[in-house]
Amino acid sequence: METFRVWAGACSHVHSDLKFGRRSLGEAFEQSESGGSEGGPAFDWDIMLHLGDISGTQTPPADEDGPPVLEQFRALRKHRREDVYCLLGNHDASGPGEETQWWFRKWIDPTGENTAVSGVDPALRRFPVTGTWERYHFTAGNILFLMIGDRNDGGPPKGRGERGGYPAGAITRETWEWWREQVEANEERIVVTCMHHVLRDTTTASGRNEGVPGGYHKRFVDEAGASYLYWVGDDTDTSIFHDYFDAHPSAIDLWLAGHTHTHPDDRYGGKELIARRWNITFANCAALTRHHGDKLLYPMSRLVTFTRGSNRARIQCYMHTSHYRPQGWYAAAEREVELRYPFRP
Repeated sequence: METFRVWAGACSHVHSDLKFGRRSLGEAFEQSESGGSEGGPAFDWDIMLHLGDISGTQTPPADEDGPPVLEQFRALRKHRREDVYCLLGNHDASGPGEETQWWFRKWIDPTGENTAVSGVDPALRRFPVTGTWERYHFTAGNILFLMIGDRNDGGPPKGRGERGGYPAGAITRETWEWWREQVEANEERIVVTCMHHVLRDTTTASGRNEGVPGGYHKRFVDEAGASYLYWVGDDTDTSIFHDYFDAHPSAIDLWLAGHTHTHPDDRYGGKELIARRWNITFANCAALTRHHGDKLLYPMSRLVTFTRGSNRARIQCYMHTSHYRPQGWYAAAEREVELRYPFRP
């Protein structure tokens, strides 16, 4: 293959949009394969990354919330369910007293443990996954994808409370160690880290106290880190990745995330949705939802294209409705970014 096209989206919040008659995930699939009703063109993609928050519920998702999600996956016609790689977001999380992440494991099921329910057959993965529902990896050519789920399960101080899923990002200490080991064992590959959250002080509204006063997230607890990865294990406002990248700049190539819903030109906090730090590109893919939360949103996603023999990747922005810009490609938000190595299929 001459090009490898990775479609990255997040925060479809299926149940929030269904209340208004909108199929946030299903319509995005249909637009990519057949074009949109407002003139947006179809586009080719090899895999899709859904970077968390499929659920739109404020309380922990329940069994009845699973079938509406599977219905929208069935909108795929030219691609398989197995061409979509998902990770956990804070709204997908189980609540206090529940089996850890049971809903995501049963209905979304990235590793194919519950094929009879989820429909995910691991044998049909074009790029097979290795790992667990919490953290897994796969390779495409010389690109390594590290898929890391949010761990806002259980109860306070992180987790879920009476009002919903706490927004500050959380991973386990074991996941951090796994990530470091994977990065150091794959120094000759293009490495793409995928999480629900970005790191502090990278992209728009990812600074301390920028996620709540800016109106991006509700204040569930008095945490400064509503819009970024705040917890690693029990360590708060973590700098463990920052310290690692300070010591190992250029350790990875891309960090793809979602979580903070906004439009592609947002510069809150003096930052952009695609930013460069430590010779690494951080890209917030924002949200596919239109109706989750207290304000109307601007559904968008990213298409990252790798080209054989090139150490540059093209990141395009697709607007899924015409509320902010006409449906389709928004050229002003397009970027070309540097990779450490040329892409090899």
